[in-house]
Amino acid sequence: MKKKSFLLIYLILIKSLTCLASDSLLLKCTALLKDSILKNAKEALNEKPITITAFHSKNSAGGKHDFYSEADYWWPNPISTDSPYIQKDGLTNPNNFIEHRNAIIRFSKIMGVLSSAYLLTNNEIYVKHAQRHLIAWFVDTATLMNPSLLYSQAIKGRVTGRGIGIIDMIQMIEVVKGVEIMEKSKMMNPQLLIKTKQWFTSYLDWITTHPFGIEERDAKNNHGTCWVMQVSVFAKFTNNTTLINYCKNRFKTVLLPNQLGNDGSFPLEIKRTKPYGYSLFNLDAMTTICQELSSKQDNLWEFTLADGRNMKKAVEFMAPFVANKSLWKLKPDVMYWEEWPVAHPFLLFGYNAFQKSELFVLWQHLNHFPFVEEVVRNLPVRNPLIWLK
Repeated sequence: MKKKSFLLIYLILIKSLTCLASDSLLLKCTALLKDSILKNAKEALNEKPITITAFHSKNSAGGKHDFYSEADYWWPNPISTDSPYIQKDGLTNPNNFIEHRNAIIRFSKIMGVLSSAYLLTNNEIYVKHAQRHLIAWFVDTATLMNPSLLYSQAIKGRVTGRGIGIIDMIQMIEVVKGVEIMEKSKMMNPQLLIKTKQWFTSYLDWITTHPFGIEERDAKNNHGTCWVMQVSVFAKFTNNTTLINYCKNRFKTVLLPNQLGNDGSFPLEIKRTKPYGYSLFNLDAMTTICQELSSKQDNLWEFTLADGRNMKKAVEFMAPFVANKSLWKLKPDVMYWEEWPVAHPFLLFGYNAFQKSELFVLWQHLNHFPFVEEVVRNLPVRNPLIWLK
């Protein structure tokens, strides 16, 4: 009996210390970000819902409720404007249609800051306003978005849509994390919550069965990582334990062994024309998966391959290049070289996992509110409080 009692007390103590560590980090982040969050949330309360139905491209093969985007690195052929577009890897065509992507990013930013403000204040006004946006995107038949991406990353003269465009849905992960923060609010409409979860259940059905979804899942680089990241978040939201376990297993058996180099780098990202930005992006996505799916029984942060590769090695490889970008020996990225780094979630989540204070200090002093569109797009975790709660 004494041994059992001691073991029970020990387990309770360990659990309490873990909660205290998490709460302590939440308090430190709150102290740093509170004023900015409340200021941004006040502005968000004046923002009306705007969904993809407010914008249409004549090039889209879909309907009013179908998400549409055009491939970033594809340009008109100078030989003839009627010819199929040609690729210029890493160089973004500023004339391509991205209004739907921007609409989702706007939605994500609004939901992220409203839920963060609610977490800080318990003021139901933030929940009430957030529901207007949820209704517009997922319920109202006049303005909702279809739960699929059949027409994303289209290329004029070549394809009406591609699986690669599924990466645009990573902007929805903070929408979901925000709803999770607010779902127990007395102001939250239970039917709206059910319908929102039904929308994401339908999307998960599509992304895990449609050829576009399978193609994106099997991508070897950051696209495959982002498939797992978004599916992980949406599966937890909808209580899909089968997909949660699938994502954990895929992280261990596919993402880590196929993407992480022996030195902690991501060789497939380094080969690109924007190696610095892509390395940061992929590491942010990898660590977000660990933050979302890790438990005491199955800690992805500690998972190590037989040859010693693990996430600690990945974080330790990239952090020095964030602290001092001049150490980066590869060619500068062809675009947006000056705009990176910012307050990357891999630093915060890595600190939370490994308790290396230099990671938090570095994160603390970087830009938490970037405004350059390309940076915002590639930084889907912008509201850390809702990930730490």
